[in-house]
Amino acid sequence: MAPTHAHLRRWLLLLPPAPSPPTYAALKAAYGSCLFIVLRQLSRSPRRTQEPIILDIALPCHHLYGRTNSPRNALYATTQSLVAGLYKLICVIAAKDSIDTEDSEGVDARVILLAYPRNGKLIRSSEDEDSEQEFQGPVISLHTLARCSRSWDAIYAVESEEGEELLKNFLSKGSSERNITRVRGGIVQVSSLEHPSPTDNSSTLKNHLSVALGGTFDHLHIGHKLLLTMFAFVLGRRSPSDDDKIPSVLTIGITGDELLKNKKYPELLETWHERQQAVHSFLSSLIHFGQPDDGRIHIEEKSDPGPNGHAVHVTYPSNLVIKYVEIWDPFGPTITDESISALVISAETRSGGTAVNDKRVEKGWDPLEVFEVDVLDAGEEENMDKTFQSKLSSTEIRRKLGERPRSKGQL
Repeated sequence: MAPTHAHLRRWLLLLPPAPSPPTYAALKAAYGSCLFIVLRQLSRSPRRTQEPIILDIALPCHHLYGRTNSPRNALYATTQSLVAGLYKLICVIAAKDSIDTEDSEGVDARVILLAYPRNGKLIRSSEDEDSEQEFQGPVISLHTLARCSRSWDAIYAVESEEGEELLKNFLSKGSSERNITRVRGGIVQVSSLEHPSPTDNSSTLKNHLSVALGGTFDHLHIGHKLLLTMFAFVLGRRSPSDDDKIPSVLTIGITGDELLKNKKYPELLETWHERQQAVHSFLSSLIHFGQPDDGRIHIEEKSDPGPNGHAVHVTYPSNLVIKYVEIWDPFGPTITDESISALVISAETRSGGTAVNDKRVEKGWDPLEVFEVDVLDAGEEENMDKTFQSKLSSTEIRRKLGERPRSKGQL
């Protein structure tokens, strides 16, 4: 079963509204200083346990404000650029300053997408109403973030006009009894040619309510987090006209243990259940902002005969289900579940998406809409590609773990 990790220590970083366009250089100018200060401070803080420190990073996105319930197709490219650039910046800072972000004792950074206006002027909307869907991420309102049940040891706010406005709005919507720490800000660049948000056209944009993703997910790292965040983003919210009996579904195919025997450093591979639990710990923190111990959250492990029979299903009060499926081939549930309508892949597995759709067409099914996620690289940074990539490689993480000296208790 998957733990809630409600007991873990958490911090929150409230970033000012995102730059536009969201180039890596613009993100670095805006957020480099504050991320460096926070990551370094947390990584060097005294530990009472070997549990990771969770850093929730709230990223205010102007292009998502007022559009939480919109289909994600037209919003995908801008959101993907922002999330990829921010995770890349975190990885660069961690590589340069030897900050552990990729194992169980490091700083576990998680990007939360805030639907928030650039001018900070909030308008009460239906997205702020007290409903189960209000607490469904990964896109949430500031109202939801301020009122959610998470307990942060401290909240980092950025010293700038936009940062102070965001903090003021945040405190006005929740408890004002917060431990606030201010950190140095950067320069948020906004092009004078910034384009208005695209207009929804319901006749051409599909609201995907069943989305799939596949992978190994051994020793979860920043590349995995980017992939999982965009996977969750593609899933749309249900409309009042949708059938209440049909849930919205995130289906994650996780490679079975037997298929990994030829990987390097196999003795340090995590088991399927360990990988499933790590993915769930991360993903649940993005998609559920209600009570972590809500008794209505239902977890069921299935062991049915046939392909994709072994799975863990987690059902939330918002009528969202995450299906973690043990897979034994490159296709998994995408060719056994016709209801899936979208597939999220990394750019390096593009051929896999084509193969899936070829199989579906052969069966007479509709092809999946494919959403591609960037492969992170350190192209703009000098002389650090190897160090950077080591933080995005499960093989390298296993190698480093194998080279660690054992403690006396392990001898």
